Amino acid sequence: MAVIELTKENFEETITSNDFVIVDFWAPWCGPCRSFAPTYESVSEDHPDIVFAKVNTEEEQEIAAHFQIRSIPTLMIFREKVIIFSQAGALPESGFRDLVQKAGELDMAEVHKQIAEEQQA
Repeated sequence: MAVIELTKENFEETITSNDFVIVDFWAPWCGPCRSFAPTYESVSEDHPDIVFAKVNTEEEQEIAAHFQIRSIPTLMIFREKVIIFSQAGALPESGFRDLVQKAGELDMAEVHKQIAEEQQA
């Protein structure tokens, strides 16, 4: 699957209608963002079952503000509408591949259980 561009018009629908979404927050003027783009694209091609998306923080300032993006690039991983990872900085390809694998192996039933327990407390 190709990397998709997220805007305020399609962001929420993309997150709610897909179980596994990885979002790259970036800007055209950001050197590390441009350096990370080919890695992001390459890894996305090996995972057609995952939605890989990008948010241009210059054009989508509302989304960036909502998620309190302070530095870019920032990667955010959503599984079943839950943010399970959020970190600024470009990853080397091997590190990014490991992250995607670990995110996919996460027991989401356990994650939802922990969230429910925290909300009850």
